[in-house]
Amino acid sequence: QVQLVESGGGLVQAGGSLRLSCAASGRTISGSTMAWFRQAAGKEREFVTAITSGGGSTHYIDSVKGRFTISRDNAKNTIYLQMNVLRPEDTAVYYCAARHSYSNLIPTRMNAYDYWGQGTQVTVSS
Repeated sequence: QVQLVESGGGLVQAGGSLRLSCAASGRTISGSTMAWFRQAAGKEREFVTAITSGGGSTHYIDSVKGRFTISRDNAKNTIYLQMNVLRPEDTAVYYCAARHSYSNLIPTRMNAYDYWGQGTQVTVSS
């Protein structure tokens, strides 16, 4: 079992930055693809970005490319999401997810991921 705990959310003005963290416990995430999803009020949860177990590959949705950066520190069993130039449409609850995999393929569907955090709220004001 892996427990995931997100932190770093908050209220920020448009154009600002936030850095989310997702700390894992219970077992190492070094053999896991790690992802961030988000869910805005009244909308379905959507894939945002993910990083493979070794950190060699990443994938982003078009709307965050060039603004968001996912990274991982396997020694700390933690992943991060650096979010820059935030927009009001980035407002959502952000969830961390883990998938046991050494593959370089990155799934974007929710049911591909085995473990989920409780989420952290990000609110971007205009």
